[in-house]
Amino acid sequence: ANFSEQVVENFPSDISTGIYYGWACVGNGDVHKMVLSIGWNPFYKNIKKSVETHIIHTFKEDFYGEILSIVIIGYIRPEKNFDSVEALISAIQEDIEEAKRQLDLPEHLKLKEDNFFHLREGKIVNHD
Repeated sequence: ANFSEQVVENFPSDISTGIYYGWACVGNGDVHKMVLSIGWNPFYKNIKKSVETHIIHTFKEDFYGEILSIVIIGYIRPEKNFDSVEALISAIQEDIEEAKRQLDLPEHLKLKEDNFFHLREGKIVNHD
């Protein structure tokens, strides 16, 4: 789930690029573990900064146009380049496992229930 350029431009400018973990909620649905990449994704040679959320859950259908709410809990590693797609995929899998371990800690689990995730009602449809 990628955030729009407008959302990325409004992220705090002093947040370090890299891989983070936390909680994510689509619309008014359940809260799931997530891994977040902030940066330029050097492997793909992006010229614009992106914020990409990998929600650790399999959804039954697409959720384009839904509100994506996230809480960033911690930092896993800096952004880096990879020699191959396989190396990138391997690093992503390691990041996911680290996120799962961290988010199972009691101090992180309690944030899953925060009211932040249930304040909004409705949908925003993005026609970009």
